[in-house]
Formats: sequence, C-alpha cells, structure tokens
Amino acid sequence: MTHPLSAEAIALVKATVPALAEHGPAITRTMYRRLFEREDIRALFNQANQGDGGTQVHALAAAVLAYARNIDNLGALASAVERIAHKHVGYHILPEHYPFVAEALLGAISEVLGEAATPDIIKAWGEAYWFLAEILKGREATIREEIEQLEGGWDGWRPFVVADKVRESSVITSLVLRPADGKPVLRHRPGQYLTLRFGPAGEPAMKRNYSISCAPNGDHYRISVKREASGKGGSRFLHDHVGVGDVFEVTPPAGEFFLPEAPQRPVVLLSGGVGLTPMVSMIETIAAEHPGLEAHYVHGTMSSATHAMDDHVRSLAQRHGRITIANFYSEPQAGDAPGETHDITGFITTDWLSANTPLHAADIFLCGPRPFLRSMVRDLQTVGVPADRIHFEFFGPTDELLAA
Repeated sequence: MTHPLSAEAIALVKATVPALAEHGPAITRTMYRRLFEREDIRALFNQANQGDGGTQVHALAAAVLAYARNIDNLGALASAVERIAHKHVGYHILPEHYPFVAEALLGAISEVLGEAATPDIIKAWGEAYWFLAEILKGREATIREEIEQLEGGWDGWRPFVVADKVRESSVITSLVLRPADGKPVLRHRPGQYLTLRFGPAGEPAMKRNYSISCAPNGDHYRISVKREASGKGGSRFLHDHVGVGDVFEVTPPAGEFFLPEAPQRPVVLLSGGVGLTPMVSMIETIAAEHPGLEAHYVHGTMSSATHAMDDHVRSLAQRHGRITIANFYSEPQAGDAPGETHDITGFITTDWLSANTPLHAADIFLCGPRPFLRSMVRDLQTVGVPADRIHFEFFGPTDELLAA
C-alpha cells in the first residue's frame, strides 16, 4: 500500500521548482552518469536516447519538473504515469531496479544543487521518489499480470524469428516476426509497440521500440522500420544485416496509444512519415472488425519513393467502404502528380481537415516525427478540438514542449 506524502515533503519538493526549472537537465544528465556506472543498469536503457544531446535527458528533466509542480495534484500526471509504466514493461524494468535510480537521482540533486540541497530537501525528494515508485510498480505489476493471463501472453524477453522481410519504400522495410516456440502470440491493441533486443554478436544489445504495423491476429507481429541515416544504428542494422531466420528477443506489446475496442465516434487517423505504422494496424483492424465505422486516414510523406504500403491501405479502404484515404506529398519527385500518385502537394493542415473530415465529431489519432506532432497537436487545439479527443504516439522520449 502506498502511504500518502507528508505535508512537509510536498512543501519542500514544491519549493525546489525554481531550481529544477534552472538546473533540470544538469540534474538528469548527472543522474544518468551515476546510474550508468553499473553496466547491468546501463543495459536496461535505450542508449540511442542518452548522452549530452540525448532527448531522454531533457524529457526526464521535464518529467521531474512536472512531478514537482503537480505533487499535490497527481491526477494531472495520470497519463504520464501510464506511459512510463508501459515503457517499463517494454524494457523489462523490474522492482529491484528502482533503488539504483533513487540513489542516482538523489545523488545528482545533491551534486548539482550543492549546499542548496539541504538534508531536509534530499529527504523530501526521497519520500517523493518512493511514493511515485510504488505507484509505478503497482501499475506495472497489474499490466504484467493482465498480459500473462491472456492467450499468447508472456513476461520478459521471448525469442522471435524473422519470418519475412519486405521492402515497402525507399526508406521503410517490414519484418514479420513469429515466436520461436511456435506458440500463439498476444493479440495486441492496434497502435501498440514491441520492444526488441538485438545487435551484432559480441556487442552490447540494442533495445528499440517499434510500432506493430499489422492487425491483431494471435499468430505473428509485423514491424515497419525506417532506415535512419544518423543515430545509434538500430534501424540500419535491421535494414542491412538482418534476414529471414534471424532471431530477436521481444517483450510483449505495450503502450497506452491504441484504437478503442468499440469506437464511439468516427476516427481521423493522421500520420507523417514512418508514423504510418500504428495507423496501418488500426486500418487493418477497422476493415476487419468495424464494418460500420466512419474512418478517415490522412498521411503525409515526401514523395511516392518514400510512401509505404499505399496500395495495401487503399485496398482495405475500398473493401470496407467507409474509409477514406488522402495523401499529402511535401517534396514530389518527377512523375508524381496530384490526383494520380497523391492527393495534395504540401503539408496537412487543419483547414483541409476541417473541410474534408468530421474533425470536431471524431477521435483524432496522430503519429509521426516531433515537428509534425508539435504543429498538429497545437493546431488541433487551436481550432477547438477537445484535448480528450486528441490521441498521439511519438517515437522516443516525450518531448518537453509536446508534453506541455
């Protein structure tokens, strides 16, 4: 049972808000440095998001600041807690790992703030940390228990074999994954992701989240991965060095971004680039399970060269009858023409959405790069779409501006 925070701890934590606003990234950077002194703890994390320029440093700083500001109103952080719990399940972070984070965080606060971090403040932050940790551990235990009770569910890392590899566009390739034991897999919720552990033999394993790009089926999963020119090499390894028959380790589907089992309103699906992956899962599910649902799928990409799975999506829409498709190309190549390869040249706008979709009567699902999400979420709110009807997924840590 989680005991309530003391009034003294709440007051002291809130008093540190100005210091956290000023020194937050320095604290989280120091925390990760301390945490990663242990190789076993370092191995739990996606290292692509770490480092001095790593987005995770800033995302965690924003999360710590948000926690301090809302420590007397934790209901405001419910969605963030749910997201973190799912990430922890995906990375197989367990209760025994929490003390190492506590030690690193409190040590970092003390190191960065110096004399301002009085023993009373460190004690208050310790109380606040363990209060939140107990909430997260409880939620994570519930998620794991629910997964294990479902057909095909499992806990921890499970070997999967690459059963097929399909080039979808100049930058996106799909991998079909089947369990090595030949047994069923958990039927995911359309929009959720898998966490994979893989890499070259003899090197530390990489861990990455990839949205599932097929409908729930109990037999296999499909991920569709964009080959990134920069970064730590996870996508390049999957594109260039992985073939049919290779084996990965995978944790169960996770994530709080998904299509409801019984949608109550029309849905508008918006994606940019490889953000189409969870949308394809949703479109396949709508086509198979929701014959009467009105759905609109609007996708933005550079050109026909980068556009993945268009024929597949259009065939699903045609068979369903109530799914409309619109594609925007921002940088059409020679031979691309509106009305033939795509619908509109340019970027998706709320003006276009308002004129061509039931924007104010629908649930809106978005996925794509941070710039796409920042502008679309902001613009949707500006034109009056209620916040509780705007659902979004992003690849990587929560962007602090997006979270705000």
